Order: sequence, then structure tokens, then C-alpha cells
Amino acid sequence: MIGWLRVRVIRWLNEERPPQPFPPCDFERLSYEIRPGDVLLVEGRTRVAEVIKVITQSRWSHAALYIGRLYDIEDPDVRERLLRHHACDPDEQLVVEALLGHGTVVSPLAKYRHDNLRICRPRGLSPADAQKVIAFAVSRLGTAYDTRQILDLARFLFPWTLMPRRWRSSLFQHNAGGATRTVCSTMLAEAFAEVQFPVLPFVARDADGRLRLLRRNPKLFTPSDFDYSPYFEIIKYPMLGIDDVGLYRRLPWGAEGIVCNEDVLDCAELLDPEDSARLAQATAQALEADRGDEAAG
Repeated sequence: MIGWLRVRVIRWLNEERPPQPFPPCDFERLSYEIRPGDVLLVEGRTRVAEVIKVITQSRWSHAALYIGRLYDIEDPDVRERLLRHHACDPDEQLVVEALLGHGTVVSPLAKYRHDNLRICRPRGLSPADAQKVIAFAVSRLGTAYDTRQILDLARFLFPWTLMPRRWRSSLFQHNAGGATRTVCSTMLAEAFAEVQFPVLPFVARDADGRLRLLRRNPKLFTPSDFDYSPYFEIIKYPMLGIDDVGLYRRLPWGAEGIVCNEDVLDCAELLDPEDSARLAQATAQALEADRGDEAAG
């Protein structure tokens, strides 16, 4: 009975709302520019994603590690382990991620084509260490998702609570035999810790007055920490690029006086079908003009 109820709850939490009609991210360019070892932040569309956004006070509800294509993985043992969990085309771009109801899995990058995305690139990470980070993530494939950790993290981060934040919390328990469950940001934090790459370390002084970095509890990491980290470069590819001077003046703004107070999906209700069609046409024309300018340059 309990197992049946748990499956129903997880299925309900994983239900997605429809994607935005015009995703803010240029997925084609992002998929061309992303590199193995990059962290991919996702603004999720599921119910559990909305819960995580509230808990973390951030739009980023999920983080995944981009591992590239199969031939980008240098270690044959790592490739073999990957193939045991995911039969993929050699040219398929892949991410490793921890998902509610699925655990740590391999997924195609293309599944996020319609989502708002951001690349967090570890600044100065050597190619050899990037391979070690990928190898660690692949070694965690099959690990179950730690639902309890999400609940304890909510209790820890909320400004008020009915019980002490650390009381019977899984966040501060040490597993001597290694983790058997994880969440997306914890798995990534542990992967980068394998090569001593900092995400958001604590800075302290020792008895001699020298600065020391202290490793943070990986269970306290959230997806937005990779966005806040000074050690990761933030890379964005907007659908309508405005790299050229004055290009923003050609963006297809909506009718005068229409102000959106909510998400893009809610704003779309303000437009009738003809207005939506004209907006789509204007968007396509702006993109085509942008590409023409790039080709001429």
C-alpha cells in the first residue's frame, strides 16, 4: 500500500506543465558550444521543480553534468559502464543527472530542448580532471534518488520550522560505506570535489593566519550554487541575441500598454491567435536578420 502511494505521489510530482511557446534559450547554439564537464542548469517545469524553486529561492530547479558524446569519454571502462546503463548512438549528446523516481541516470541533452537552460563552466578545469569528474558521475549511475534529503533541505533552508533544523536530519549523517542515495546537486558537488575543484567553499584562517578553503557539506548544495559560484563561468545563449550594438531595438516587442505580471505562458493569453501569429513571424524575422548580419560580418 505504501509503495503504491509513493509511486502515485512521485508520478504526480513529476507531471510537467507545457513548455513556453518561445523558449528563451537558443538550444541549437547551446548544444554546439557546451563542453564535457560543464554543468547544465535547468528551469524545470514539473511540480517538484516548483517546490525546489521555492525552497532555494531560485529559478534553477535542476542541475546535470554534460559528459559529451560517447567518443568524448577517454576511459574505455567508463564508456563500458555508461553503455550498461544507456544504449546510445555514438553521436548523441549526453548528461548524467539524478531524477526523482529514477535515480542517477544518463539522459540525452535533447530532452531539454524546450527548457530555459544555462551553462556553468568550471573555470580552468583541466581536460584530464574533466574526465575524472565525468568518471565519478558515471560511477554513480543507478544510485537511487534521496527524497528524504530534499525534505530535510527544505527544513534547513526555511527561515522558520516547527522542529530544530538539525534534529534527525539526513543532511549531517555520514555514510561510511558511501552514498546509496543522492540528489542532482549533491552528486555534482561530490564529482568536482574528487578533483579538488571548488564550488562554494568556506574560507577560513588557520592558527598561522593563512587562508584555508574548507569543503562544504555536499548535501547542502542546490542547483543555484553553481550559478552563484565565482569559480564557474556563466554562459547564456538567448533565443534573440543582441550582441551587436543597437540590435535590441529590432526585438519584436508586444503591443503598447500590455504588461505581463506572470510567466510567458500567462502573457500569451493576452494575445489573440492573429497577434500570436504576427509575434511568431516577427520573432522569426528578427532571428533571420540577426543571422544575416553575422554572415555578412
